[in-house]
Amino acid sequence: MQSKKQFCNLISGTIARAATVALAIATVFALTVVLAQSAQAQTFKVLHTFTGGADGAEPGAGLTIDKAGNLYGTATYGGSYGNGTVFKLSHKGSGWVFTLPYSFRGLPDGANPEAALVFGPDGRLYGTTFLGGVKDCYYGMETCGTVFNLRPAASACKTALCLWTETVLYRFTGGIDSASNPGGLAFDPAGNMYISTGNQQEQQIVVELVPSNGGWQETLSCVIRDSDGNISGVTLDAAGNLYAVDAGGGAYDQGFVFQLTGPACTQNILYSFQGGTDGINPQGSLIFDNVGNLYGTAYGSGEGGGGTVFELSPSNGNWTFSLLYSFTGAGGSGASLTMDAAGKLYGTTCGDGAYEHGSVFKLTPSGGSWTYSSLHDFTGGSDGACPWSNVTFDANGNLYGTAPGGGSQNCYQGCGVVWEITP
Repeated sequence: MQSKKQFCNLISGTIARAATVALAIATVFALTVVLAQSAQAQTFKVLHTFTGGADGAEPGAGLTIDKAGNLYGTATYGGSYGNGTVFKLSHKGSGWVFTLPYSFRGLPDGANPEAALVFGPDGRLYGTTFLGGVKDCYYGMETCGTVFNLRPAASACKTALCLWTETVLYRFTGGIDSASNPGGLAFDPAGNMYISTGNQQEQQIVVELVPSNGGWQETLSCVIRDSDGNISGVTLDAAGNLYAVDAGGGAYDQGFVFQLTGPACTQNILYSFQGGTDGINPQGSLIFDNVGNLYGTAYGSGEGGGGTVFELSPSNGNWTFSLLYSFTGAGGSGASLTMDAAGKLYGTTCGDGAYEHGSVFKLTPSGGSWTYSSLHDFTGGSDGACPWSNVTFDANGNLYGTAPGGGSQNCYQGCGVVWEITP
């Protein structure tokens, strides 16, 4: 079993992690508007191809969209200082403009963002970095990760190089309560943050950060029992209960779905994967539909050997597992799903598809079963490779996402792309 970071390292290799500020400015001003191609020609198009330089490399996380339709994301490597970037894609006419709100400097403002950004209650962007916080972390790690937010410049930008203000809200210490690898974060209605991570005892935990005296304080550390893998980002229900998956462990040591309730972090295992037709190694975050059913993905095994899509339905205090689809190919989905208003599910795979470089798919419910449609099969070339994140919709039904591989060959096996699929 491989963690997300380990898997992405296999497809990306070593990327140069140093660039001068002068090169950053020159590169940013050279970034061009990507003109949209007509829908009659194709439904898939690349909005930005990363170079591995100032713009970044390996955009493995999903995209976040604002009310104006602008897209925000993270690139794990590259940037002005070689520690990753936050990027923005904005509409301009029929095309898109790529800009860089922020390049991470490393210690102490953070390094190597791997999770998607989230808009907080105050309208700012929040995220995590894998490294770049506290120095001298445990087990030989140079630094631990951070939680940060970004706010735009006070005045309107006059150029493509218009940096936002970054504030580090929390630095993980590497102690028993928190470690070096924070994942995605989620807000509850009260504005508290929940983040999945690990600790120095190699336990998987969920931490809660609450606003306190102008800063943030960790008040809750839920240790996940029976864990033998990495846990996904958490999902909250209306009652404030937390839900996530663990890629390993459980009754059969193939991964499980769990719930955390109350201040005592009571853990309920909703389902343990057996490693057969149901799949193994669930990795993406869970989603709810409007009647309280949970949906997720398992990366491996299943009837086709390439992972599965599953549903868990609550009934009288229990949860019923249903297999919705089994993938074939070299590897299934490590991403969370997205559901549209009609109840259709959308997602990505890393090794499935006609060329075994991943795909974007749709599952349509019909008569108690689900019909699979491939929206795009990645070739591993200029269109990208191995998408590892969920898809994002705009108001017109267009789909957006990232692929950390393929694209420019400046990086080992490609620097990655941002893509769009029009209906």
